[in-house]
Amino acid sequence: MVDLDAVTALLCEAADEHVLPWFQGLEAHDIGTKSGPEDLVTAADLACEAFLTKQLGDILPEARIVGEEAVANDRTILETLDAPGYVWVIDPVDGTHNFAHGKDDFAIIVALVKDGALEAGWINVPLQRKTIVAARGAGAYCGEKRLHVAQPAPLDEMRAVLYVGAKRFPELYARVKEVRPQLGPRSFSRSAGMEYVHMAEGRVHYAMFTRELPWDHAAGSLIHREAGGYAAYLDGAPYAPVEETKPLLLAPDLETWRMLAALFEPG
Repeated sequence: MVDLDAVTALLCEAADEHVLPWFQGLEAHDIGTKSGPEDLVTAADLACEAFLTKQLGDILPEARIVGEEAVANDRTILETLDAPGYVWVIDPVDGTHNFAHGKDDFAIIVALVKDGALEAGWINVPLQRKTIVAARGAGAYCGEKRLHVAQPAPLDEMRAVLYVGAKRFPELYARVKEVRPQLGPRSFSRSAGMEYVHMAEGRVHYAMFTRELPWDHAAGSLIHREAGGYAAYLDGAPYAPVEETKPLLLAPDLETWRMLAALFEPG
């Protein structure tokens, strides 16, 4: 297993040297697009991923690397995720849209996968100078503080994250709208990494995502599990750190997950 603290220090260095210097200082030529006008990439994304790719490669030379920006140029890189051996998964700036518009909700995310299973995960929040860390079977921490998901509560008191694509899942989207009056407050930070931080810190109770890119969810799903949460795809299958387009539901415990899964099941 790698030195967790060494990777944490690396993410802090990446934040200080390759992300924060660009924050609220990007010029128009520092921002580009990938798959569409809302799919942004900035100079900070590129600089941070290049730095982490080299440094993480030095920490674990035998590991393959799956970086969001590298995959944007070569999708065959994703095929390495479930192959034997170690893989680093990098999201250099999660919440790029927020970052590009000078908004606060963004993070740096790194996960370590071995033989297709999650080994460790890190979410660094540059503006808050903190990093959430989890290793398989060892709990989730922010510094010395062990983190725990929120306790279950009545449905209308639980804070939710619901990223449900209307085009990808029209029936599920309609069902969420139908039950909306029964639900409690919502969180919408436009950053999966920040939503996972909120869940790990007990400020959000449950979440549903309908598109899982590995750099968005691999580290966060492990952190959530190690903080005591329960997660599975809506069909009951366990989360896997690969690209997937089906609903992923995360909850404080199995009983709450079952209740929510039944509630959101399109009928």
